[in-house]
Amino acid sequence: MTDGTGEVAAEHTAVRVALWRALHLRADPPPYVIEDEVGLRLAGPGAGPGEDWRERPDMDVVGTRRMRASIVARARFVEDLVVERAGEGLDQYVVLGAGLDTFAQRRPDVGAGGLRVFEVDQAGPQEWKRRRLEELGFGVPEWLRLVPVDFEGDWWGQLLAGGLDPGRPAVVASAGVTMYLTPEAIRTTFRLVASLAPGSTLVSTFLRPVEDVEPEEQPRLRTAMKGAEAAGTPFRTFYRPPEILALAHETGFRKARHVSAADLEKRYFAGRVDGLRPSRGEELLVADV
Repeated sequence: MTDGTGEVAAEHTAVRVALWRALHLRADPPPYVIEDEVGLRLAGPGAGPGEDWRERPDMDVVGTRRMRASIVARARFVEDLVVERAGEGLDQYVVLGAGLDTFAQRRPDVGAGGLRVFEVDQAGPQEWKRRRLEELGFGVPEWLRLVPVDFEGDWWGQLLAGGLDPGRPAVVASAGVTMYLTPEAIRTTFRLVASLAPGSTLVSTFLRPVEDVEPEEQPRLRTAMKGAEAAGTPFRTFYRPPEILALAHETGFRKARHVSAADLEKRYFAGRVDGLRPSRGEELLVADV
């Protein structure tokens, strides 16, 4: 997308995710699953020039409860895994389709402790993010590598050229990406990640078919699909858990597990009295090399 000056800015989907994470802090009572308003600051004009971002139709407090619960749960799960593995000595973390991810800004202690973070995204939105980080005073520390790629080209080669060492273990996260890719592109990505050193882990979200989603959430998913189609970024690929587990094994991973919405609910939402819980529309695959 472009900002008010016509310059390339963050993608609509990246802005929406950042705003949902901020909305969690504004609309839901504590305890918070994740505390992140840095993405809101980064979005800036991208949140809607001259508007209160909370008035956006896609920020409806009630209608988006389960979607934003899924967004904050997946982010917390990935970050917990990265922090755990970094504590064990892993020193490479790759964020595919990074968008307005803010792990590096919120957890500089992990980067300073030896973790290198590779944010992989399209060149235009990433350069815009670099400028926003400088404007907001965060900057880009040496351990944060912003790797501009062409996802239609040799993006893996560009990532390796950006400093990723395939001979050392890495955590590779792909959140909110697979639904936009063809099955062939997903299979290629899985094979590439599975070629990394033993001890590496892929954490990927996947969208389940509409009929698998809670009945009350199905109309919202269909609306999201229509909106994505109209924006030129249609949802292309859906998986059921056995299908994506089979894909992980076929593409070379040593073991794989499905992390369901129910698993995330038990881990991050137990004891809540407000009923906030994630939807099973988007769930997680964890695959180990």
